[in-house]
Amino acid sequence: MAKCDYCGTNILFGGTQAYGYRFCNRRCQQNGYSLIAAKEIPEDHLREQVRLLHQSACPRCNGQGPVDAHTSHRVWSAFVLTSWSSRPHICCRKCGRIEQLKDSLLSLLLGWWGFPWGLIMTPIQLVRNVMGFWGGPIATKPSDELRRLIQINIGAKILQSRQ
Repeated sequence: MAKCDYCGTNILFGGTQAYGYRFCNRRCQQNGYSLIAAKEIPEDHLREQVRLLHQSACPRCNGQGPVDAHTSHRVWSAFVLTSWSSRPHICCRKCGRIEQLKDSLLSLLLGWWGFPWGLIMTPIQLVRNVMGFWGGPIATKPSDELRRLIQINIGAKILQSRQ
């Protein structure tokens, strides 16, 4: 199964391609131009930026790192409408767990109310949060997700400087 190179979502049907990247929709493709611009970044510079952020203090609580990408998953429903998403957070493990807990509580309260997707997606998102809460990135080295997010950020700055 293909993954969106910008947001990391699994692509079940369709999607778009540009410059050797695959995107889940046009919005991700537009945002994905920062990935294309990021190809210009020397690998050693990117590696250094990832290392510096990983070893810095948490940008949310100012606590001791390591800082990494922690993903929380949520779902909310209203009758036949259900929305689910996964959100990356660049923070320390404690702050990442807090976000996973908050999204789990939101999902427990509001996720079940949609038919059929609320009943299907709520347990899936809750399990994903539990797995992230007890698992998560390895503290001794930066995750690939952190590297990807930093690369996108630097690419966006390159694009912004060209405008």
